[in-house]
Amino acid sequence: MEPKRIAKMIIGRREVANLPEFGLEHVAVKVDSGAYTSSIHVSHCKEIQTENGTVLEVVFLDNAHASYIDEKHYFEKFRVKKVKSSTGQEQMRYFIKCKIELLGRKIVTEFSLTERKGMRFPILLGRKLLNKRFIIDTSLVNVSQKIEKI
Repeated sequence: MEPKRIAKMIIGRREVANLPEFGLEHVAVKVDSGAYTSSIHVSHCKEIQTENGTVLEVVFLDNAHASYIDEKHYFEKFRVKKVKSSTGQEQMRYFIKCKIELLGRKIVTEFSLTERKGMRFPILLGRKLLNKRFIIDTSLVNVSQKIEKI
């Protein structure tokens, strides 16, 4: 008996995605097969104490991005892990799970939260999200927008 194969969609090197839980639409994303985890730019991220325990307070993106909403989001479930950045420096990062809409698919995945100020792409999609779901065609961009128009 052959294993069940899941159809993989073709994704370009740059895309546009939505993070509906946070009201973020048409956010530019870069597909980064060199990164293991996905990451998202935050302008504010800190642990705060509440009467129910510690929560993570986050503001996604910043006012340089068209999709920016100056709104705080709170996470009871998060983790902290040491990661090596693209520059080779180790840093402690917060990780959350959330839903991303990409190429018509809704995927729950884990994102590291990091300051990517001045970067063109506030979201990087890593192998953990891409694996078994997408095939990357580096000659393509914004496949997701072409699918939306159909």
